[in-house]
Amino acid sequence: MAWLIVLLIVLGLVLIWFAASFKVLQEYERGVTFRFGRLRPIRQPGVQIVFLGIDTMVRVDLRIVTLTIPPQDVITKDNVPARVNAVVLFQVTDPVRSVMGVENHAVATSQMAQTTLRSVVGRADLDTLLAHRADLNEDLARNINAQTEPWGVQVKVVEIKDVEIPQAMQRAMAREAEAERERRAKIINAHGELQASEELGQAAEILSRNPASLQLRYLQTLLELGADHNSTVVFPLPMDIIGPFLNKIPQWLDKQAATGSLPTAGSVPAPAAAPASPPVAVPVPVPEGSYS
Repeated sequence: MAWLIVLLIVLGLVLIWFAASFKVLQEYERGVTFRFGRLRPIRQPGVQIVFLGIDTMVRVDLRIVTLTIPPQDVITKDNVPARVNAVVLFQVTDPVRSVMGVENHAVATSQMAQTTLRSVVGRADLDTLLAHRADLNEDLARNINAQTEPWGVQVKVVEIKDVEIPQAMQRAMAREAEAERERRAKIINAHGELQASEELGQAAEILSRNPASLQLRYLQTLLELGADHNSTVVFPLPMDIIGPFLNKIPQWLDKQAATGSLPTAGSVPAPAAAPASPPVAVPVPVPEGSYS
């Protein structure tokens, strides 16, 4: 009877051990199995038997992993301090090498990405870091992938997320950008003046061919000024219009002087002297008792 109880206990333990040997692998997982320390063929997704105490299985995730690189203090090629962080997307392509080649492929990839980020950014100047991130991203991905490929890890994408620079450098860059905008504005204004002068020259040449067109232009200008209800209108007149009238003014003055219509300096009568005013008697009071 005792041996029957022992047998039942042993059978129960065997059943529990056998039930615990069943493992389920997801579709995105692969199992790297060792039996008594020896590498076994890779396990595929589904139900797999891993004998407890005999076999050891390491699950390897084949999905793309997002790895955030913490901010790194770097000095660019032009000696500008900056803090740069990035994100790395990598995927395990060979589960066996990811287990056999490195202890922890995620940690190793993270450390390699940090050192490569500092190295690549240190070889570039600040303008390249801010304006040509795509080239730096490709360089980072290529360098990191060259280090992680023996581990069965492929780096898909490396993107620089943020670049922090000192406040003094930001103010200097703002002043530089403002000066550059002012330079462009002056150049554009100069080009506009040049084109306007050329157009005005052509317009003047066309108007000079027909004097009536110039008169129509004057009338149109007066119409535009009258629409604003201004109290004072300053309107220029060309010399070719008022020139003949100005030339006739000396002749008219000479003619008037010859005919005596204009007064001369000797013919102007002197102003009459004002008549003297008569004396005014002022009464003086006399005190009483002063008569003798």
